[in-house]
Amino acid sequence: MSPPPPPLGRGRKRAGQAFDAALDDTDLVAARSALAQGRWQDVSALLTATGDDWDRRGHRVTVLALESGTAAWARDWLLAEPDSADANVLLAAATVQRALAGKDKPARAREACQAAVALAPADPTPWLGLLQLERDLGAEETVVQLFDEVRHRCPDHHHAHHLMVARLAERRAAAGQDPLHEVYDFANWAVEQAPADSPLAILPVVAHAERYRVLAGAGMESTDPASSGHWAGRRARQVMKAAFDWWLEWERDDHPRRLIDLNFLAHAKFCEGRGAEAAALFHRIGPHQTPVPWSYPDRDAHAAFRAAREASIGTV
Repeated sequence: MSPPPPPLGRGRKRAGQAFDAALDDTDLVAARSALAQGRWQDVSALLTATGDDWDRRGHRVTVLALESGTAAWARDWLLAEPDSADANVLLAAATVQRALAGKDKPARAREACQAAVALAPADPTPWLGLLQLERDLGAEETVVQLFDEVRHRCPDHHHAHHLMVARLAERRAAAGQDPLHEVYDFANWAVEQAPADSPLAILPVVAHAERYRVLAGAGMESTDPASSGHWAGRRARQVMKAAFDWWLEWERDDHPRRLIDLNFLAHAKFCEGRGAEAAALFHRIGPHQTPVPWSYPDRDAHAAFRAAREASIGTV
């Protein structure tokens, strides 16, 4: 039986938190609202229009999958269109999110993803779902294999690279501030492999923030990132400058996940003490704050974002 639409208070809660995983994708927001009312046809049209823009497809499917009723609505869609690759990938992504939330079995999520793979072998999105699942639950060898499957289909896949960085950052916490840590090597390698205009140019900044999360969580860095020496070293300054210079030259305002990169870069510039540069980034971000990295290591992301934005904008 299909679920009822969400209560009216849900939308107000999302707005009150000033965070929406859809970011500034208004077409996605509209389709998500329609899906909450059972109108899966709007989602079908959205994913058809998305085509093989794999980063955008992954973003849209993942955001839709976060809604509690998506799995049920996707099953309704499959009753009408049993061979729909889009319906299968949406069901797979929703089942992954349910498994990560402890509401479904991981084995069931894996089966759903493999079913989606069979219908659309060129699509990296079902493999992205598996990578999201195993990033938390799987052995390292499995995570690497899944990343390779995504990358084989989309070499510059933004979300997949972020997931790999987050996982690699958790290796060898006891090594502390090792500038040769494998997470930095991976991020640098990804930048070298990518085209000059690829948003993966920001990945070394992401790696730096993810490593901070691990070290602060282990008690090896201050829980206040702005006062942590993690952002003050020569290597850190070089990484931040290179990423900011890339943004000035290439600003990819067409990329569906660019606001995630901007949040990481604004966070880094604020922690580095570069208030004017951070302010420019905050202006671009507008209301589209993301929980990470502002929540690192265990902070109120909204409060941390507001404080950093006010302090930075007050410097210019």
